[in-house]
Amino acid sequence: MKGLFVTLEGGEGSGKTTVAKELQRLLEAEGYKVVLTREPGGVRIAEDIRNIITDVRNNNMDPRTEALLFAASRRQHLVEKVKPVLDEGGIVICDRFIDSSLVYQGVGRGLGIEAVYQMNLFATEGIMPQLTLFFDIKPEDALKRIQIDDEREVNRLDLESLSFHHRVYDGYVTISEMYPERVKSIDASLDVDGVTRQAYDRIKALL
Repeated sequence: MKGLFVTLEGGEGSGKTTVAKELQRLLEAEGYKVVLTREPGGVRIAEDIRNIITDVRNNNMDPRTEALLFAASRRQHLVEKVKPVLDEGGIVICDRFIDSSLVYQGVGRGLGIEAVYQMNLFATEGIMPQLTLFFDIKPEDALKRIQIDDEREVNRLDLESLSFHHRVYDGYVTISEMYPERVKSIDASLDVDGVTRQAYDRIKALL
């Protein structure tokens, strides 16, 4: 893998999407080839799967079904969009990747981190990001952002209980402790400029 694979992780409303766009702008201004993408989604088939996952009508979805759908979307996105850019030496900034599954389904849904990790190994063939940025902000504060953001799409995960979002947050803390060389926490309670600067500095340290 010749390029740089960076993933952004965090709970709902943590600000990843906004900062990702700023990071792309800053890095492209320096002459880097940067592809910004997201999970689930990023390519047509993966986006179709995303629509099933996030549809508020599917609130009776089985946790294992959910985990398998995320892995299927991840596989298609990886081979069709992420890997070609990395093979050409470009930078991929991806809003969510495998850690989201480890946390949301492994911890939040109670399937177990290891079980979800093994499931995703089949999908990713072991491809992992060189850097994962955990947008660290308490669930209460992050969910307040969602409530005042009129442009944000409300998805099925937004409607989960506060206790679920706390499990997700605790899961991210666990992942950060499990993979300290790859996962770096940044203070996502700051304004956009402050969070962007932290993320930018982490990426530049690798470049």
